[in-house]
Amino acid sequence: MRGAAPRPDYREALRRTGLLARLAEFDPHVAGTPPLGLDLPGSDIDVLCFAPDGLAFAAAVWREFSDAPGFSLRQWRWADRPVVAGFRLEGWPVELFGQARPVAEQQGWRHFRVESRLLAMGGPPLRAAVRRHREAGRKTEPAFAAVLGLAGDDPYQALLALEARPDDVLRATLRFAGFRVLA
Repeated sequence: MRGAAPRPDYREALRRTGLLARLAEFDPHVAGTPPLGLDLPGSDIDVLCFAPDGLAFAAAVWREFSDAPGFSLRQWRWADRPVVAGFRLEGWPVELFGQARPVAEQQGWRHFRVESRLLAMGGPPLRAAVRRHREAGRKTEPAFAAVLGLAGDDPYQALLALEARPDDVLRATLRFAGFRVLA
C-alpha cells in the first residue's frame, strides 16, 4: 500500500496488542510463516488455541476482537472443527484457530514444529529455497515438500510423516535433497 506505514515485526505487533495475554486462557501458540522467517508481505499471524468449549472461545474472541478491522468469525456445528476468526491488528492480518484438542496435537502446530526442525538443520539455504517456492505462489507445506522432494499426493501428510522421525532421518532427507546440514 502506497503511503502506509510499514507494519512492525510480528512479535512487536503481538506485544503492542496484548493478543496472547488476551487469549491466555486458551493456551495460544503462534505458528506459521512469521516465526519461521518465511513470511511474505501478505502473510498473516496464525495463533493456535486450545478451545475445548467452542462457544466459550467464540464468545471470548468476539469480546476481545470484534471491533478490529476486517473481523470475521466462523464456527461449525460438527465435532473437531475449529472456530476460526480473522481480523487485522498493527497492519497484520491475524487468524485465530480454536480447536477442541491441545495445541500440541493440532495439525498446524505439528507442521510448524517439523518445519522448525528442518530449518534449524538446513539453515539459510533451505529457508531461501522454501521462500522461492512461496514467492512463486505455493503454500508453506507444499513448498517444503517440493524442495525436499517428498513423495505423495498430499504434501501436508508427507510433511507430517517426518514429524516422528529422528533427527538423523531429517538430516538424511535434507542431504538427499542436496542441502548441507548445519545441526
